[in-house]
Amino acid sequence: MGWSIRKKLIIFLLAVTVLPSSFAIAVTYWYTTTALNENFVSRNQEVIAAGKEDISTYLQDFSYLTTTLYRYTPLMNVLRDGVSENLISNQEEINRIMAYLYSTRPEIEQMHLYIHEGKDSYTNYHSALSGRGHYENVDDHPYYAKLSQLPPGQNMLIEPPHEIYSYNNLSLIPESQKANVISFHSLIRDVPLDDPLAFLSFDVNLSRIQSIADQLYVKNTEDFYLMNEEGLIVYSSEEERIGQTNSDEWYRELNQAGGSLEWSSGDFDGVIVYDSFAGPSGDWRIAKRIPYDLLYQGARETAFMNILIGLLSLVIVVLATMLISFKFTEPIKVLIANMKRVEKGEFKADFDSLGNDEFGMLGKHFKKMIATINDLIEREYKLEIENKSSQLRVLQSQVNPHFLYNSLQSIGTLALKHKAVPVYSLLTSLAKMMRYSMNVNVHIVPFKQEMEHVKSYLDLQKQRFGDRFEYRFDIKHDVENIEVPKMILQPIVENSFKHGFDQSDENSWVEIGASLEEGDILRITIADNGEGISADDAEKLQEGLAQAPKAGPEGESIGLRNIYERLQIYYQNSAEMKIEGGEDGGFSVTILIPAQISKEV
Repeated sequence: MGWSIRKKLIIFLLAVTVLPSSFAIAVTYWYTTTALNENFVSRNQEVIAAGKEDISTYLQDFSYLTTTLYRYTPLMNVLRDGVSENLISNQEEINRIMAYLYSTRPEIEQMHLYIHEGKDSYTNYHSALSGRGHYENVDDHPYYAKLSQLPPGQNMLIEPPHEIYSYNNLSLIPESQKANVISFHSLIRDVPLDDPLAFLSFDVNLSRIQSIADQLYVKNTEDFYLMNEEGLIVYSSEEERIGQTNSDEWYRELNQAGGSLEWSSGDFDGVIVYDSFAGPSGDWRIAKRIPYDLLYQGARETAFMNILIGLLSLVIVVLATMLISFKFTEPIKVLIANMKRVEKGEFKADFDSLGNDEFGMLGKHFKKMIATINDLIEREYKLEIENKSSQLRVLQSQVNPHFLYNSLQSIGTLALKHKAVPVYSLLTSLAKMMRYSMNVNVHIVPFKQEMEHVKSYLDLQKQRFGDRFEYRFDIKHDVENIEVPKMILQPIVENSFKHGFDQSDENSWVEIGASLEEGDILRITIADNGEGISADDAEKLQEGLAQAPKAGPEGESIGLRNIYERLQIYYQNSAEMKIEGGEDGGFSVTILIPAQISKEV
């Protein structure tokens, strides 16, 4: 069964209201997401640019801090001549400058000064000045070795975050206080000769860099990275990665100019905003990863509000749609229910009015149609059934005089010759026939009884024609108890004797077969080898079955057409009768009727 009008109406109304609303919400969400994405990325690029300037300035400050030493002539003389020239005075000068430099930055953890002339070294750890130390193998320090090889004009190297260590074993650093620091290693040259005079190192904790970075990203949501030109992570929101080399695939996709990059991988989906800048010892890169969850948070909140409003509107639309559809289709439901009652034979409408609109007009015409059908049934259908019943009673009550005369003559001749048993048998067959045909109170009988009536008739005809006539039955056992209309076989068999055998001197036969076919269809075939009719006459006779009877003697209207019309009445026009004949004689009638018959007719 297809969709009902009510269902179609509900779906249509919902479609024309829900789909535009959903489309509007989707477009709004897309537009909002795109706009917020662009604005968010733009703002973060500005934040990264400002952070880049702060970090670059901070790194440059340590480079400038070293250059301030050139303004202290006494210290420069000590660096040129060595501490040994005037040990007491020179050490006081070194201690004074070490204390001063340490106090300029609160994040300085340790300082180390190495003087080439005399290979002397000093440290200041947490304001604790060390004594004079002799640093024989200073080139064993990797960054001092690199500083010695730098060309003129390059005087600083930055060591990425590492655990603080003691220079030349001069500082006493407790294990509990060994924190990560970033080291600024500077080469002090003799100006203007560019001859190396000393190495100066600052070990700085990450507090200042952390303070700057904390203003550039959202903790626990965004990721922040500060890296040198070799990809070493100087600072990161992921503390465990500080001091490691960044080998992530996204890092290799960043270009030198800076900008933004959309990235999707197993551990991160979002936008990466980045920039690069020149530091005192090479290029640096700053990057910030922003997940889509944070990026689209504003869009989701806007979409959520739109969805709430849309859901509220949807509830109202659904309720209105249901109300309209039920109100609109209720008259159709009433009409369908009444039509089903009519299908079952109950020709009565159980509604007064369906309104004043088109459905109301349809209801009025439906009630008029039912009244007309009832009138037709009363005047036409029942009258036709009565006429057929009258014809059946005429058929049952009439006895062919010619048949009775010949039958009685045969019985008398047999009685003269053989007396007793044969005569009795013939009289019994005749009595059965008379009793079966004259019982007008029974209209439907088992097929077995109908065949017994036919057999009695054929037994009498057998006596009449003797060895010149034979009959055969091929009746399947499963059809014997199927109920059929009374007197549908004997009139057909009688036609064989009236029109097929009367003028023939040849041996004759009648064969009757019955079987149950697929679909519970009972097939009955009556065939003879009489004079028969041609195929053209059989076709005309077949076409005449369903036509109105022509004017003529009453007997001509009772026969095959009468049987055919009775079958159509009993089986509600689902019965078939096929007539066949041939040029060489013979005649057959095939009846196809359902195995179930209605007893209400």
